[in-house]
Amino acid sequence: MSDKEHRFSDILWRIYQRPTPPEPWVDGGNLPWNEPAFAQRMLREHLDQSHGAASRVSGERELQINWLREKLGVAAGYQILDMTCGPGLYAVEFGRQGCQVTGVDFSPAAIAYAREYAERQGVAVSCSFLEQDVRTATPSPASFDAALFLYGQLAVFRREEALALLQKIATALKPGGRLAIELLYQERVDKHHSSWWFADDKGLWGDRPFLHLGERTWLAEEKISVEQFTIIDLETAESTEINLSDQTYAAPEMANMLRDAGFSSVDVYERWDDLPLYDAAEWIVYVAQK
Repeated sequence: MSDKEHRFSDILWRIYQRPTPPEPWVDGGNLPWNEPAFAQRMLREHLDQSHGAASRVSGERELQINWLREKLGVAAGYQILDMTCGPGLYAVEFGRQGCQVTGVDFSPAAIAYAREYAERQGVAVSCSFLEQDVRTATPSPASFDAALFLYGQLAVFRREEALALLQKIATALKPGGRLAIELLYQERVDKHHSSWWFADDKGLWGDRPFLHLGERTWLAEEKISVEQFTIIDLETAESTEINLSDQTYAAPEMANMLRDAGFSSVDVYERWDDLPLYDAAEWIVYVAQK
């Protein structure tokens, strides 16, 4: 048996011996957003207008921004904090509307694009982008009129981390400031065990021919969805293993968590308040006021 065949055999043996049920938050429990090559491939997905799996397409994003402007009471001159801002697609638009926006994300490719995008749109002086982990970022207290935490990103953190992040945002907001959080609707999260595989010449998971093996498990007691990915480079037989954990929340639980974090009131909007988004039924938006 060749060395390459031995490596393939070792990968399959590790998969066979994987923990069942899986342990959430192994190796951080998140995608490798800050790994440069992965970050560059993910940026490509964010900017791809043929799907909304990474960032929503421009027409839907415009509907969301108009809705957020109304619900957050955004006006020209507002200071906005955009947590996990990605490539700045929301931040730059709010900058174009006269707001001062601070975006935080730890993807180097996304932050580099956001800065360049703001420059192209003529709002570089209105948009500041920080390449940082939101858990360690330190926004100035009582400095922001509104904050965003979109596309379910709060769910990738453990409960205690999520609460700490909400407390940090509450501290960063001025009195009366508002936060919009988008999270998956717990009742609609896939709770079936499933597995899948596919191969491709290149894509999100690699720049050479690769095999992707995926498995999803629902941990009913903790209300956590865990996805385990094994990506095998078919030329080298090298593998990458990723554990992606998503903590889900029932609407009353999240509303209570927001109050515990320092918000005085919470409005809950199922299905993005019936905006015509392709996946609106999967989401709940919370608008919390300090």
